[in-house]
Amino acid sequence: MRFIGKVLGVFFLVFTVYVVFSGSTSIYDLITGTIVALVTSLITANLVISNPNKLAQIKRLGWLLAYSVRYFFIDEVKAHLDVMKRILHPRMPINPGIVKIPYDVTSDYAMLTIANSITNTPGTVVVDVFPEEKAFYVHWINAITTEPAEARKSVSEVFERFAKRIFD
Repeated sequence: MRFIGKVLGVFFLVFTVYVVFSGSTSIYDLITGTIVALVTSLITANLVISNPNKLAQIKRLGWLLAYSVRYFFIDEVKAHLDVMKRILHPRMPINPGIVKIPYDVTSDYAMLTIANSITNTPGTVVVDVFPEEKAFYVHWINAITTEPAEARKSVSEVFERFAKRIFD
């Protein structure tokens, strides 16, 4: 029964991504999406999901939705505008540096979510991860501080807050 829960979780995720990215709800695409999602979920369910009970927690899905909206419509937009301002400014005001940014999450999925969020946000990129230190090393286009706690507040604190609620 546990395996079926894992398969269903991966199936719905893969099927949703397939339909969204294909941009089609034709019968052919729905059947193809179902086959692709079923095969993928049967092969990867045990690798992708360790606790299928978390999938049924509506609160986690709500946090995921809230995070997606916040990330794509607030954090990404602000970062793009900041980088565009720096590019278009006559003096190109940048202060690049690599800073250590600690994190405090327990699951690999939460850590990955934070690292991807940092990297996908213009102006920052995770260059290395040290799980034993619970820290990312991040190249930051405008390193306003090298103090890890302060850098965390500026770069990743909001991502971590959501990742904890979704995955930990």
